[in-house]
Amino acid sequence: MNANQQNQEPLLPRTGNYRKLLTYQKAEAIYDITYYFCKNYLQRFDRTVDQMVQAARSGKQNIVEGSAASATSKETEIKLVNVAKASLQELLIDYEDYLRTRNHRQWENTSIELLKMRELGRRHNDSAFYMPLVRVRPPETIANMAICMIKQTDYMLFKQLQSLSEDFLKNGGLRERMTRMRLEKRK
Repeated sequence: MNANQQNQEPLLPRTGNYRKLLTYQKAEAIYDITYYFCKNYLQRFDRTVDQMVQAARSGKQNIVEGSAASATSKETEIKLVNVAKASLQELLIDYEDYLRTRNHRQWENTSIELLKMRELGRRHNDSAFYMPLVRVRPPETIANMAICMIKQTDYMLFKQLQSLSEDFLKNGGLRERMTRMRLEKRK
C-alpha cells in the first residue's frame, strides 16, 4: 500500500460506537427506569404501560439505528435521532400526566430535589447508577427523576442534531464523498 492509499479517506467511514454516546447511555437508563416504573406502579393491562415502554424503547433504539445508518446516510441518521428526541418528548408527557392525574407534585425548577437530580444527571449516565436509587423511591419521585433525565437527554439530542447538521453541511453525505473520491482518483 502506497502513502497515497494510506491517507485516503474510506468510502464508507467506520461509524461511531453508539454505546459511547452519552445520549444513548441516558436513553438506556430512561428505558430501564420506565420499564421498572410501569411494571411496578401502573396496572398491567393499562394501555399507558405499552405506550410508555415503547416510547422509552424508541428513544433508545432510534439512536442505535441512526448511528448504524450514518455511514451511508447522514439524512437518515439525522431523521432517526430526531425520532428518538420526539419519542422521549412523548414519554415526558406521560410522566407529567401520571403526576398530574394523581395529584402528585412535579418538581419546580428551583426545588432542591430538581437541582440535586440535575447534578446527578450531569455526572451519571448509566442505568447501573440509577436503578438502585429508583428501587427505593416512591413512584412520584421516580416519575420526577425520569422527567429530569428526559429533559437533559432532550437537550443533549438537540445539541447532537445541531452537530450532525453542521457536519452534513460541511462535509456532505455519501454521494458527495463518492464524487470527491472519484475526482481525486482521476487526478
